[in-house]
Amino acid sequence: MPEPTPEPSGEVNLLGESVSYEIRRSGDATEPRIDVDIHGVRVVLPDGSSTDPETLLAENAAWVLEKKRKYETYREQVPDRRFEAGESFPHLDEPHEIVVEQRPTSAVDDGEFRLAEHHVEQTSVKRALETLYRRKARETFEESADQYASEMDVEYEKIEVRNQRTKWGSCSSTGTLGLNWRLMMAPPDVIDYVVVHELAHLREQSHTNAFWSLVADHDPKYEEHAEWLEENSVKLIFTHDDL
Repeated sequence: MPEPTPEPSGEVNLLGESVSYEIRRSGDATEPRIDVDIHGVRVVLPDGSSTDPETLLAENAAWVLEKKRKYETYREQVPDRRFEAGESFPHLDEPHEIVVEQRPTSAVDDGEFRLAEHHVEQTSVKRALETLYRRKARETFEESADQYASEMDVEYEKIEVRNQRTKWGSCSSTGTLGLNWRLMMAPPDVIDYVVVHELAHLREQSHTNAFWSLVADHDPKYEEHAEWLEENSVKLIFTHDDL
């Protein structure tokens, strides 16, 4: 689904607490909603909606504040990444040590990120590591998408490997899947869940009962996987620039 269009931010008093929020318009939204995550509070409105964002926030004040406080705690748990040889980063939810060595191309092998020395010298450990993550992400996403598209009897156009701040995946009306490369730090079944979720939008645009039934048919543990993603999103932060 396409990214919602951002609008100017605002600030509202909820139960005595000042809360900043963003407004986003989405042609795919069927009703107004509030999203709260590690990046903050957003009010997503369907195109043409006359809903007042501050009224919606006030009506859901206790829920918004509870979610906001939870994610503020998450922010305090953001990993302090050091981009140097010997450090470990997650790959498919398993720690992998960074090794810099003379080799023609970087690779993931036997619990290690084996970075090509010439690439590190030309850029940096951080850039070389991200490039490797992105390459492995494309391989993993394409393999998963091909498998599940066949099972679900849908066709996607292409995959774009992205670094969205607030979304793990998207599916455009033209069949382009946008998948966040930082998912490569998550367990494989969580990656598959996101792929199945986005492919399901090729059949059901909105999050209807039919949509979730389709997702459940191909990922019976989708609620568990979605919960893992929500509860562990802080683990998938590469740098503070992702916040």
